[in-house]
Amino acid sequence: MGVALFSFNRLFVLSFITLGLIPQLAPASITRHYKFDVQLQNVTRLCHTKSIVTINGQFPGPRIVAREGDRLLIKVVNHVRSNISIHWHGIRQLRTGWADGPAYITQCPIQTGNSYVYNFTIVGQRGTLWWHAHISWLRSTIYGPLIILPERGVPYPFTKPYKEVPIIFGEWWNADPEAVINQTLQTGGGPNVSDAYTINGLPGPLYNCSAKDTFKLKVQAGKTYLLRLINAALNDELFFSIANHTLKVVETDAVYVKPFETNTILIAPGQTTNVLLKTKPNYPNATFFMTARPYVTGLGTFDNSTLAGILEYETTTLHSTLPMNKLPLHKPILPVLNDTTFATKFSNNLRSLNTPQFPANVPQKVDKHLFFTIGLGTNPCSQQNHNNQTCRGPNGTMFAASINNISFTMPNTALLQSHFFGQSNGVYSLNFPISPLIPFNYTGAQLNNTNVGNGTKLMVLPFNTSVELVLQDTSILGAESHPLHLHGFNFFVVGQGFGNFDQNKDPRKFNLIDPVERNTVGVPSGGWVAIRFLADNPGVWFMHCHLEIHTSWGLKMAWVVLDGKLSNQKLLPPPLDLPKC
Repeated sequence: MGVALFSFNRLFVLSFITLGLIPQLAPASITRHYKFDVQLQNVTRLCHTKSIVTINGQFPGPRIVAREGDRLLIKVVNHVRSNISIHWHGIRQLRTGWADGPAYITQCPIQTGNSYVYNFTIVGQRGTLWWHAHISWLRSTIYGPLIILPERGVPYPFTKPYKEVPIIFGEWWNADPEAVINQTLQTGGGPNVSDAYTINGLPGPLYNCSAKDTFKLKVQAGKTYLLRLINAALNDELFFSIANHTLKVVETDAVYVKPFETNTILIAPGQTTNVLLKTKPNYPNATFFMTARPYVTGLGTFDNSTLAGILEYETTTLHSTLPMNKLPLHKPILPVLNDTTFATKFSNNLRSLNTPQFPANVPQKVDKHLFFTIGLGTNPCSQQNHNNQTCRGPNGTMFAASINNISFTMPNTALLQSHFFGQSNGVYSLNFPISPLIPFNYTGAQLNNTNVGNGTKLMVLPFNTSVELVLQDTSILGAESHPLHLHGFNFFVVGQGFGNFDQNKDPRKFNLIDPVERNTVGVPSGGWVAIRFLADNPGVWFMHCHLEIHTSWGLKMAWVVLDGKLSNQKLLPPPLDLPKC
């Protein structure tokens, strides 16, 4: 299967045709309407046909394209039995938290037969983001690109690409992922893993019965292509490489970075990376594998397989007369599965562009210093759920995950609604700790007591609070890398390291000049990362590990950012069609 490449000009024209506007007369920003029908669709991969939940019958879902400054109205209509909500991953949602999407955090889910219009404006952002379901494990099939072009007339701060291509990584289960997570939570053990990784929904020729389901990127010699990479996999960070080609990184999480060249990309679930691919000056008489496989740091089972697409050069009669399938096929060399040295070097290369046009506005003063431990733990076996059977977690317990040893309990109603209407009693408490209640050697020997606490605890931040947050991995049940995603904000990654964070020494090495700006950061296995952000967006904002199994086990929390004094510093009231629980 091929892919429809698209150019900047084609996107520009199509968007105005769709809206019935003449480009020369169009305003600087416009309102764009999309309709998402949540519906079942039969899809076949790995010679296995099953009914999956999709948007508009597409897998992956439809591409959303807008410009910086545009307003989006996306009507989501639920035609399936499952409740649904959609998150617009990385969109700041300034004062429009009602459109953020995580179920039971900013909204009750959309129930069967109901609809909801997500209404938000893209302010001060441009680049590659994405959207996905944000309830249970439904994002395994409900996801797609969200591409924000610069304001009209504003060029990219890098070579203008000949064409642009979204490349979205995912996972395919022959089983129903909802059944997988339900069984996992019931037994207390680890989850079954996926059967394949996918690139734009296709597993590729290295998997059984999948040669026809291969993503092919067709390019011309001597051109520059912008690849918009998105990791939509549920539980795996991925290495990605194209054989005999160099990639130039120019953006992460919709923020420009200082360009650097690499043969391999590391991308965690939730993250996006834009790279420039400069094709060979002449027809190479060869084809090239584009492959991805996991970066693994934990002790649990994982999908130890490799996906592949194919980079093909378009030919003319002047070039090779060999058919494409007879040309030599070159394969890239990816890092080994646990290559933390490469992961560290790659992340250390990321720096904000930090130009007058695209400054890195790093908070230089800090109002609130926070220290959060993150990692796995256990809960006692819950007998009423298991018919007196032994749980499958460590030593007959149930796996859990926590922040500051609090495993987050999901409420039965939306936190943002409870906050806005002053109805928090019995829903949540505001006593999330600023650091672990009992300090210990976080990356030392495993502890005898691995139990976590449980609760729906939030932390309050006054409007415009400058926050420094250190996220410390723990080795309670083995050290592991965790991609942490913060809703409602970008943050600056001012420092990272291995072992236990040292408050006296490590801050001296912080980069406060041009640190990378992200919405999802990989906390190093057996290490820490320090981030800074300005709490300038009123509402209730989720923060969680983007490894879906860790989120399901409780590695999540939420912030309450209070209104400011001015009218433009206050959360807007909820829309009339806000779903009810």
